[in-house]
Amino acid sequence: MDTAEFVQRGSTIVDRLSTTQAAPPWQLVVGTGVVALVLVVFHPTWRVLRNAVTIAHEGGHAFTALLTGRRLNSIRLHSDTSGLTVSSGKPYGLGMILTMAAGYPAPALVGLGYAALLGAHRITLMLWLTIALLLVLLIKVRNFYGLLSLLVTGGVIFAVSWFGTDTTQAGLAYLAAWFLLLAAVRPVIELQRNRAYEPNSDADQLARLTRIPGLLWVLAFGAIALCSLVLGGRLLLADVSGVCVPPLTHSTCAASTAR
Repeated sequence: MDTAEFVQRGSTIVDRLSTTQAAPPWQLVVGTGVVALVLVVFHPTWRVLRNAVTIAHEGGHAFTALLTGRRLNSIRLHSDTSGLTVSSGKPYGLGMILTMAAGYPAPALVGLGYAALLGAHRITLMLWLTIALLLVLLIKVRNFYGLLSLLVTGGVIFAVSWFGTDTTQAGLAYLAAWFLLLAAVRPVIELQRNRAYEPNSDADQLARLTRIPGLLWVLAFGAIALCSLVLGGRLLLADVSGVCVPPLTHSTCAASTAR
């Protein structure tokens, strides 16, 4: 790629960030949902792709720590798909509770945010916001596997958004949204299943901080994941089914009303 083509492609992406893209065909929307479900249910693919959920999980801890005034020290992502985010501040209080509680809901809420952007036909914006968030996390990652995970994930998104066709970009965007929405449920189930062997799970640490039983925290995480999946699914399927969720799909709803 020569300099002129590079600049032209960059200008095109900048233009697309502020505009909407054409709605993909319904086969792509539904097909990526089915593929995402298979990736979550099938154990060999889940073992690999769960890393994406861990990135979102630790990102939830990290960004909440910053928002609540805590000092973010480091993020580590491990090859067994576990992770650790370390922040400093008071070991009790609202900031600590919110930071601890943010991990499990984060994949579902990120997926819901993706669905809102895609429901508004902001495919390019969704992809580049993801790259920006990964770059922010990259600053605080302190182990090699974590760096590799973020670089590979960001590299794939960049390559597709820069070189891919509109259909390829839409396919990756919808697959990512469906995957996070569906995948957010499984770690909550695993959390409850493993609590007997992991006394320092997020739910149990929250129980000690708040005196609210760990099971109630697990149920809260599950409720957020399921509600996000329902609402996110409606947003993603709005163009297919005619289901509208104002104001997130205002243009789609307006078009449906006009018809």
